[in-house]
Amino acid sequence: MVKKNNGPKIQEEKKTIRAMIDIYYSKHKTPKIDKEKLLSYSQLRLDVCRFGEEKPTCKQCPVHCYRPDYKEQMKEVMRYSGPRMTLYHPILAIKHLIKENKSKKIKCD
Repeated sequence: MVKKNNGPKIQEEKKTIRAMIDIYYSKHKTPKIDKEKLLSYSQLRLDVCRFGEEKPTCKQCPVHCYRPDYKEQMKEVMRYSGPRMTLYHPILAIKHLIKENKSKKIKCD
């Protein structure tokens, strides 16, 4: 059985993903994948992420753990919601940018 990740960094990731999905689905009424399905799937993937508390941002992650259909939908969500996060959820957006910059540094070293 796979250990479930529930540390503070994973919980922060879950909040960020939920916020991005909420922003996207508030403006897009006919997406390819139902909002609840995508949210539940993304939360599950974070629960079983092999990197746990050391997880980099999705953009920097060496392992893409989403199924192709969910991956495409999530890319669309992130492309749309990413720039808008600073308006709707500035604290989460700043924390995410800091984490992404840390991930880049680690990858370059």
